[in-house]
Amino acid sequence: MKDIDVTMLPSPCYLVDERLLEKNLKILDCVQKESGAKIILATKAFSMFSTFPLIGKYLNGVTSSSLFEARLGYEEMGKEVHIFSPAYRMDEFNEIMKYSDHIIFNSFNQWKLYRDKVKNHKDKKIECGIRINPEYSEIETDIYNPCFENSRMGVTLENFEEDEFEGIDGLHFHTMCEQGADVLERTIKVVDEKFGKYIEKVKWINFGGGHHITREGYELEKLIDSILYIKNKYNVDVYLEPGEAIALNAGFLVSTVLDIMKNGMNIAILDTSAECHMPDVLAMPYRPYIIDSGMPNEYEYTYRFGGPTCLAGDIIGDYSFKEPLKIGDKLIFCDMAIYSMVKNNTFNGMPLPSIALRTLDGTERCIRSFGYEDFKQRLS
Repeated sequence: MKDIDVTMLPSPCYLVDERLLEKNLKILDCVQKESGAKIILATKAFSMFSTFPLIGKYLNGVTSSSLFEARLGYEEMGKEVHIFSPAYRMDEFNEIMKYSDHIIFNSFNQWKLYRDKVKNHKDKKIECGIRINPEYSEIETDIYNPCFENSRMGVTLENFEEDEFEGIDGLHFHTMCEQGADVLERTIKVVDEKFGKYIEKVKWINFGGGHHITREGYELEKLIDSILYIKNKYNVDVYLEPGEAIALNAGFLVSTVLDIMKNGMNIAILDTSAECHMPDVLAMPYRPYIIDSGMPNEYEYTYRFGGPTCLAGDIIGDYSFKEPLKIGDKLIFCDMAIYSMVKNNTFNGMPLPSIALRTLDGTERCIRSFGYEDFKQRLS
């Protein structure tokens, strides 16, 4: 970010750097080449389709969570399209088949409901999978844990309908969130022990997402070993569908200080909102890093950052700086490409941040801005 002039960008504004994106993609491509696995982008995390041509140079396609995401991947990347939903809508399913190469079903009820439609689809061969729930996850936050007690995600071993398994091409599990290869290694042991007799009957297995592959210190060799273990034991193809790993640390959010006030401490009101523009800050919760900032009281001047909405809890966090902030100062939040643009909202009539791109040749351009009509058209 040091070589990017943020004063030339609108505020607030998401900025994605294709140079950093490609750095991640090259790591993922190395995993593909060394393991034989196929890696696809989870568009639920990152759907900035202006970058899809670059992503498609390295990855095998996309995995989607809805008809609209499937269509976006089909139209903008043009490679493999996978889809999973806890339950599909009958009125959307024909169109889902048009865009999808793999359809993952969350239950045998869903499989029985739609299997004849898939079988009779004449335009192309669609492969079908069942999502399994190994009842093992090391995620500590329940809102992100697909395997917590009474989860709606996937079929447990107890509820697996072996007599309805014919016609299933693959199995899918997703049990991780921002975790390392050691967690996957332990998860695979459980999956292998519980579902091995079904893995040996399918063509592929999908390890889902939550793999923090491009994080510094991630054990790539351990990941490759886990992939090869399953591939070699069962002679199946292996898919991974990370979201965060594709755009990890490749995006920023530029914001501006609107006001500074005091109430027991310095409080800065920004033109960006945790509730509207980075909702995972409140949901996880977590504290995003700001360039040139420190922890509270690490430097001389500490501020609490809040958004301009009416929500009392629209608080981003406490940060310290070497110099006092001024109204009009620009702040740069890091790692803002993932789960940001795809989750933001217009609560309180808040404008959506603009979207800018730093291309591989160093060119910066604002590719999308939003205004009143974008807010109005979502309403009635």
